[in-house]
Amino acid sequence: MQTQESARQSLRTIPYMGVIYVVAEAMKLGFHNGHPDWCNLGQGQPEIGEMEGAPPRYSRIDMEPGDHAYGHINGTDALRARVAEHYNRLFRVGKASQYGPENVAVAAGGRLMLSRLFAALGDVPVGYQTPDYTAYEDMFDYHRHRITPVHLDTREEDGFKIPADVFRRRVQEHGLGAFVFSNPCNPTGQVIQGDELASYVQTARDHGCALVSDEFYSHFIYTPDGKPGAGPVSAAAHVDDVNEDPVLLIDGLTKSYRYPGWRVGWALGPKDWVDTLGRAASAIDGGPSQPIQRAACDVLEPARADQETTALREGFAAKRNLMVERLAAMGITCAKPSESTFYLWATLRDLPAPFHDADAFFQAALQHKVMTVPGHFFDVNPGKTRTAESPYKQWMRFSFGPPIDNVRMGLDRLEAMLKGA
Repeated sequence: MQTQESARQSLRTIPYMGVIYVVAEAMKLGFHNGHPDWCNLGQGQPEIGEMEGAPPRYSRIDMEPGDHAYGHINGTDALRARVAEHYNRLFRVGKASQYGPENVAVAAGGRLMLSRLFAALGDVPVGYQTPDYTAYEDMFDYHRHRITPVHLDTREEDGFKIPADVFRRRVQEHGLGAFVFSNPCNPTGQVIQGDELASYVQTARDHGCALVSDEFYSHFIYTPDGKPGAGPVSAAAHVDDVNEDPVLLIDGLTKSYRYPGWRVGWALGPKDWVDTLGRAASAIDGGPSQPIQRAACDVLEPARADQETTALREGFAAKRNLMVERLAAMGITCAKPSESTFYLWATLRDLPAPFHDADAFFQAALQHKVMTVPGHFFDVNPGKTRTAESPYKQWMRFSFGPPIDNVRMGLDRLEAMLKGA
């Protein structure tokens, strides 16, 4: 008969991902969500309250009798149609090939959609870049018996982006069957866009490589000098045929519409891929909540959606500029200031010891009730097959997701911490 101790050993040890680790460490010191005396410059969600210029926040969701039943595994017809119309309106005006509801799958959040995707990937080499979204590492690890992860590194001098010509060459060299990346990128705040993004799509088309573009920050776009961008960025603008081009887009309400707790994510791609994601969902999650999908349709009503995302770029550009300026004055600099997201990816190398080490900086900042995320968490490394020390031990991800007064308070405390040293 199993003892209690041996039964506990039946579960493997699973480490926290970057942001969750940060929160767990802060909670040991008294942090809780909404604590007025803490500054979460590590948070992975945008501010969720009322924002100047944005439509009012939702305060209630009504139920209908049919909501008590299971819904379609890939989402309601109404939300799938709304998402398709949303992309056609923003990215495909005048194009012969248009997205339809059959090109859309809905899931309870982006990570769940990624889980469906990784479960559906075939026995192929799958490329990934570093630094990138922390969750990709575990996604790969769960399926390494079937898929082969292929690491594509980035260079500081390129702003931690893979240039389009380099991307084409690496797809060819490694015979990639798929490439998964966040664009805009978490943590670097950089974005592949315009002709460069068109080239990525063409490479995928030419070489039969599934381009999986995780676009959760698609509306957080800024000009190089820190002004709000003209609009969102998506590979959808460069797809020729929505059912033939090997491009899968993943996004949702979490970031650009500031409803992370709703857990609404979606994928757009060829109809047969969407069908496959639904089959994967039948074993993984069983489909999304029906009432929350009805509310999501309202969020994506064109005038309301545009009002929200225009206000978003205005408000977050101001916070971006504040953080760039204040961190630079402390000696914390970016390889390239953020073009997107609500993150700055900055190096600590010019700070005095011990603050030039991200883990030491993180621990010291916690004592001042400020949370940050050390860069090595974004060194995606499936199976820990790369054994050398992470090249990001002197890099840090700083978030300007909180309201601007909280961001300012956090920066004040970091400045005092460094001056005090």
